[in-house]
Amino acid sequence: MKAKGVLHAELSALIAAMGHGDLIVIGDAGLPVPPGVPCIDLAVSPGVPQMFQVLDAVLRDLVVERATIATEVGADLGAAFLTRLPKAEAVSHEEFKRLSRDARAVVRSGEFTPYANVALWAGVPF
Repeated sequence: MKAKGVLHAELSALIAAMGHGDLIVIGDAGLPVPPGVPCIDLAVSPGVPQMFQVLDAVLRDLVVERATIATEVGADLGAAFLTRLPKAEAVSHEEFKRLSRDARAVVRSGEFTPYANVALWAGVPF
């Protein structure tokens, strides 16, 4: 059994299997999952787990080269993203949903905050 890092077996395996340029999306409870894209559903109840709890756990295990959020995020949510991902770019929510079609998986949180979604592209540690 793992003692630290991401403990969820499916999510941990996804992170370990990601290569340079692979995309993973962490979304709120309402983000649509495109057909054919696997969904790792972590949602237990409204707000559990929070999207930032999932993001922070993933960021401890995944080298991130770039990130994208939706332009529709409010100032507080945008600031919270930029604290964790200073180079995050913003696209419209419709464009965000289109780019999620290329994700290795969408990770669904229990977050009920609108537009609390982030796309992460894997980098390399060297």
